[in-house]
Amino acid sequence: MTMTPETPLPPRGDIALRPIPMLIFGSRWLQLPLYVGLIVAQGVYVVLFLKELWHLFLHSFDFTEQQIMLAVLGLIDVVMISNLLVMVIVGGYETFVSRLNLQGHPDEPEWLSHVNASVLKIKLAMAIIGISSIHLLRTFIEAGNLGGAGRTTNYTESGVMWQTIIHGMFILSAIGIAYVDRISNGPVFAPEGHDKPNGHGAKVRHGH
Repeated sequence: MTMTPETPLPPRGDIALRPIPMLIFGSRWLQLPLYVGLIVAQGVYVVLFLKELWHLFLHSFDFTEQQIMLAVLGLIDVVMISNLLVMVIVGGYETFVSRLNLQGHPDEPEWLSHVNASVLKIKLAMAIIGISSIHLLRTFIEAGNLGGAGRTTNYTESGVMWQTIIHGMFILSAIGIAYVDRISNGPVFAPEGHDKPNGHGAKVRHGH
């Protein structure tokens, strides 16, 4: 019987696997404790955020503008690391362990609908660049004390230089990951004599 495109496919149901493929496929659940551990780590970051926020509140009238700016950058740093943890937990579990079945849920993250291993790597690289940018900005603010008479700082010129170089390497790595992903997912050209869409829904015939 010929099945037309309008004919719904029959449900596949549970597919019985042989013991060894079942063992190999089921080994993905070994990652579950890792993601639970990351959830615990995120709770630790919540405690750290509240601690830093309370410290900023207590000294809001004593700190200088630069000290308040550094404290706020520290809070932003904690938030961005927490966002990175959420991305790894949710995206990694969805990609490598099991489906979350969040389709239609009002709180479903926008990026989760098209997440895969390649997209997750690019998003993680961008998140790491954002975190590195916050650290570098804090370094530049504190590095203003370098060379000043009577000024003390925990940073050295070589330390600032290497931190800037490492940040640049993060950016180059993210560009490389995105470029390789674009090449691997590039358009597939139709061979000679085959039809190829022309971008307007019509097909263009190649060859003579």
